[in-house]
Amino acid sequence: MEIVSFKSILPKYKAVFFDAFGVLKNYKGLIPGIEKTFAYLTENNIQYYIVTNDASRSPQQLAESYHKLGLNVITSDRIISSGMLAKEYLDLKVNSGIVAYLGTENSAHYIESSGLKTLPVSQIDDSNINEVNALVLLDDEGFNWFFDLNKTVNLIRKRTIPAIVANTDNTYPLTKHEVAIAIGGIATMIESIVGKSFIRFGKPDSQMFMFALEQVRFKEPIGKHEILMVGDTLHTDILGGNKFGLDTALVLTGNTRMDEAETKIKSTGIVPTHVCESVIID
Repeated sequence: MEIVSFKSILPKYKAVFFDAFGVLKNYKGLIPGIEKTFAYLTENNIQYYIVTNDASRSPQQLAESYHKLGLNVITSDRIISSGMLAKEYLDLKVNSGIVAYLGTENSAHYIESSGLKTLPVSQIDDSNINEVNALVLLDDEGFNWFFDLNKTVNLIRKRTIPAIVANTDNTYPLTKHEVAIAIGGIATMIESIVGKSFIRFGKPDSQMFMFALEQVRFKEPIGKHEILMVGDTLHTDILGGNKFGLDTALVLTGNTRMDEAETKIKSTGIVPTHVCESVIID
């Protein structure tokens, strides 16, 4: 496995899609030196977007989270979240009634902006359950894992409604050596209990990359061969980019560690175009 510098591969591309957690930031904050990378991209007229499965907050709130960390170049129009796809689905498929959700009030931004009545699962009871026309799993926080997960299971058993997962990630890094269960992992558990399949949006689904490509093409004509997808996870970032026909770069600052990268690539058969230690440009 050859490890190359991130800077050395950039001249080939006109745009870069970055995953967020594990690439630009981690549990400590921003990856040290990341501002130099964006300065280089700007100086060389390389477009950049954050393509993330994070549906915990709106694009504006996600951008503000970078600003608070000192990275002001990340604006809301450069953030493409899986929550945006969930919103598009609701706009097209759910016309009325209540959309119940698991997640924080901030994450509910995506379904609230569709003009539907939204309620957390905790507020669903016998008086309104028949009005629930969709369920959206947005985030792993903002609800009681015992009471609300049980209520979710029974809601799906009682109502024949679409269940939408706005973040396909099963886990996310909590510390250097520990992970936490993400909403995608919760969805997988509930699916196995109720025996139903949920609608999932986010990497590695090709729809996520098509949505991102459309955003880029609003600004300039660009081909897939001119876009690089950068991520830290083989089964989402790299697999999704590969399936969509993009070049991919696996970085070793998040889910995939230096000492396990080669073994994981061989065992999964998910082969990135490039492997870089990080996206930092010195």
